[in-house]
Amino acid sequence: MDAKTGDLSGGCPYNHESKSRSLLGRQNKDWWPESLPVDVLTQGGLSPDPMGSDFDYAEAFNALDYQALKNDLTALMTDSKPWWPADYGHYGPFMIRMAWHAAGTYRTADGRGGSNSGQQRFAPLNSWPDNGNLDKARRLLWPIKQKYGKNISWADLFILAGNVAIESMGGPVFGFGGGRRDVFEPERDIYWGQEENWVQGDETRIQPDREMDLENPLAAIQMGLIYVNPEGPGGNPDPLQSARDIKITFERMAMNHEETVALTAGGHTFGKAHGAGDPSHVGDAPEGADIAMMGLGWTSTHESGMGEHTITSGIEGAWVNTPTEWSENYFRLLLDYEYELVRSPAGAQQWQPINQKPEDMAPAAHDPSIRVPTMMTTADMALKVDPEFRKISEKFRNDHEAFKDAFARAWFKLCHRDMGPKIRYLGPEVPAEDLIWQDPIPEGTKPSDADIAAFKDKILGAGFSVGQLVKAAWASASTYRRSDHRGGANGARIRLEPQRGWTVNEPEELGAILAKIEELRGNLSVADAIVLAGTAAVEKAARDAGFDVTVPFEGGRGDASQEQTDADSFDVLEPMADAFRNYLKTKHSVRTEELMIDRAALLGLSVPEMTVLVGGLRVLGATFQNRKEGVFTNRVGQLTNDFFVNLLDNETFWEVVDTSADEEFIGYTRGGRQEKWRATRTDLIFGSNSQLRATAEVYAEKGNEELFVRHFVAAWTKVMNADRFDLLPTRKVSADQAGDGTNRGV
Repeated sequence: MDAKTGDLSGGCPYNHESKSRSLLGRQNKDWWPESLPVDVLTQGGLSPDPMGSDFDYAEAFNALDYQALKNDLTALMTDSKPWWPADYGHYGPFMIRMAWHAAGTYRTADGRGGSNSGQQRFAPLNSWPDNGNLDKARRLLWPIKQKYGKNISWADLFILAGNVAIESMGGPVFGFGGGRRDVFEPERDIYWGQEENWVQGDETRIQPDREMDLENPLAAIQMGLIYVNPEGPGGNPDPLQSARDIKITFERMAMNHEETVALTAGGHTFGKAHGAGDPSHVGDAPEGADIAMMGLGWTSTHESGMGEHTITSGIEGAWVNTPTEWSENYFRLLLDYEYELVRSPAGAQQWQPINQKPEDMAPAAHDPSIRVPTMMTTADMALKVDPEFRKISEKFRNDHEAFKDAFARAWFKLCHRDMGPKIRYLGPEVPAEDLIWQDPIPEGTKPSDADIAAFKDKILGAGFSVGQLVKAAWASASTYRRSDHRGGANGARIRLEPQRGWTVNEPEELGAILAKIEELRGNLSVADAIVLAGTAAVEKAARDAGFDVTVPFEGGRGDASQEQTDADSFDVLEPMADAFRNYLKTKHSVRTEELMIDRAALLGLSVPEMTVLVGGLRVLGATFQNRKEGVFTNRVGQLTNDFFVNLLDNETFWEVVDTSADEEFIGYTRGGRQEKWRATRTDLIFGSNSQLRATAEVYAEKGNEELFVRHFVAAWTKVMNADRFDLLPTRKVSADQAGDGTNRGV
């Protein structure tokens, strides 16, 4: 392209040689290229959900005979099946592992993973090496799922089975909350990593000698793991190095060090690991297995391939001498014995007690007359060798009640961390106690119409621009993540630390707006008043553009206190990029427009909703530090479609300002090279990407000005109400379901 005239004959204005990595990394089609491409049937917005969009899972769950379901699960625990016999005659440890691995993929950085949608049924999770043979656990549950049908989701059933397993072996349980609705396809917006191989060799995501740290948002140490390599980093049996990995990965999964020790010890109080023979005998994972296997995988040709001949992790043996009973034995055996490094029959490195007493040996899993040595993994040895973990381990060893309480609470947190506020929980065993990681918010009061009208008049006359009021409301509401249902406007945490001080929120300007809102709000909560201020500004902007619209507003939000806010856990919600405000904190390893898509996905936005919000917020002047990039209008503060009209103007050509950054651009008039506009990648992508351009063209067409306004108002309202779970249909528990009405706390 000619730099002076903008003539297109000179070539393409965009550099296609991007060195940025893909936001999503390797996907299912990369791992299993022969897998049937069912997703072609969900193109064009078609849903794969056979229950339909009008299915009310809360209503279905509330009709569940909860106690009968728990009774059936309890009976299953000791009903050993010949096609997959239970170790020690009890499926409890198996079900705990299944539930743990369903929940354990959660990570705090983006709130993705976890048990909230039953993803363990689909690739890649159903075929991860760390989930070996859990396909059998899910198949064991099928008759129960079939019996109770729509009244219990797979996602809820996974976790409840884990709870019942713990109870059936005498372990402590803090409670259970249902409400996880199933999805019916893999979640494709989760980045699991870039590696070309599953757990293999010395590959690990933390290698200080190579200045490699664990990449965000990842939490697992290697591709295909839930947490860390039990043999040690990259298979290196170094307990101190393993302790380093454990601390980092569990922190990224929302666990402090005491919770980490409690979870590890409590989980390893039950069951055994399986490494009976050479791993080469194990066949393909479920996603790559033969069609005749009917969704099962990991078929083993090592003798019977099951029971005492099972090969899963490659590590072999039980951690304690009482593997189907809650006990104090884990810490006793870990701390009282010295250990030596040995190899399992599968060749895995593990630790064995030296000179173990016969009474401390475990029964063989399928012949109780035989006693075998217990074992510890390198990850277990980390709890003994690392000074901080050792201190916590000794505390729990000396105070078993503290250990029971810590495990029960940590298990509950593990299984519910991705469910969001407590208001989303269903069932008779929801604990009464409010936990700070649930982001508690006091119940709000719905304001009167008179209070709403009075505040709107006052705030619009307070001297702030439309853009300023819109930015404050957006900053409050747009923290919401549908991945783990955290953030959002309810609670008004925008006025609390750490959110109040985030750079993207322009603390000085925000502070002035919040002070005025506090002064004028009257009977409104601060949370309601912040949203209403932005809503009033949108209405004014529409009127000034010639459209008389009423922006829906639902009051009733509450105001959280600083004491109800875990500042450290809220740090992860800080936007590193917010395309809606044209904000980029720092250059990333992925393209900025991909970060925009990611943020829109977390907000639950469609392509039209994302598009109309970006264009609308630009013309309203709701950009970071009032920057001019992307504000393609001479009528700032009016809700017009100018962004799209001017972006798609054929008489404008664009040049990058800094080729090294490739983030900012100038739009010139053709022929005269007069500067017209400035833009970022997240502006120009709506003209350069064919799908986004197709949507942008709709909003730029003559006659669609009102359509643009209506769509903006609808998308705005969706974001403002994204966290209003109190507006959902009633989630009360029926009397039949509640049984005796007791909560089984610790």
